[in-house]
Amino acid sequence: MRRRLRSEDSDAGSISVELTLLTPLLVLLVLFVVAAGRLADAQARVDQATYSAARAASLSRDPAIAARAARSTATGALDRPAACASLNVDVDATAFVPGGTVTVQVTCVVSLADLTGLGLPGNRTLSSTSTSPLDRFRAVTR
Repeated sequence: MRRRLRSEDSDAGSISVELTLLTPLLVLLVLFVVAAGRLADAQARVDQATYSAARAASLSRDPAIAARAARSTATGALDRPAACASLNVDVDATAFVPGGTVTVQVTCVVSLADLTGLGLPGNRTLSSTSTSPLDRFRAVTR
């Protein structure tokens, strides 16, 4: 008796068709995961830069120097590697008196334009605000 080694199944080659149809969806899924990861990483960097900038400003003794220290700290934290297409650092030192606070707001524009095919906007604006207290028992110059 002779056995058949080959099945006469009508599904022969269907895996190639399924893979061809699913590949674009898998590519879009990977691009979406990359975009979500990029935004999560950028938001974490912006939060950390804002905290560090507020802390650096609170260690200064002069409001003008505090603003420069905050801008320098935030810019330094966000330019390696370049996380933001554009960066804005606002420092509120109106309560820069012993026992007062200094508030820093960092706004970062993250570019998503290089992730084509998802229909995502070209840019996403991320923002974070942090407030740091000033020491009550130290001198502040105005």
